[in-house]
Amino acid sequence: MFHKKLKDAPEFVAGDHTRLKEIMHPLHDKISIGYSLAHARVEVGKASLPHQLNGSETYYILEGKGEMFIEETHFEVNKDDVFLVPANASQYIKNIGTTDLVFLCIVEPYWQEEEEEVF
Repeated sequence: MFHKKLKDAPEFVAGDHTRLKEIMHPLHDKISIGYSLAHARVEVGKASLPHQLNGSETYYILEGKGEMFIEETHFEVNKDDVFLVPANASQYIKNIGTTDLVFLCIVEPYWQEEEEEVF
């Protein structure tokens, strides 16, 4: 059994400049799962830095409007869009809306700072 409220997760700025709250992480929450779940926010007019992870990353857009860049591909994202970034793919997301871009990130295997390369 695991339960956590988003308001109880401290927000921090990740290496790619995304504002994150770790919701579930097996190393910090003492739970046995192979992925991590984070609540992310990119402010109006800002973008995350290009980066890549050793694992795959699934995004679920909760609020806002953005443009997602994965390798040589880019596409618009909006509320309720979901997409997968393959392992080792260069990626970043840009807020092109008038409100914060808010989304969930599932990283598998779970996110570890030393396995993320920021460009």
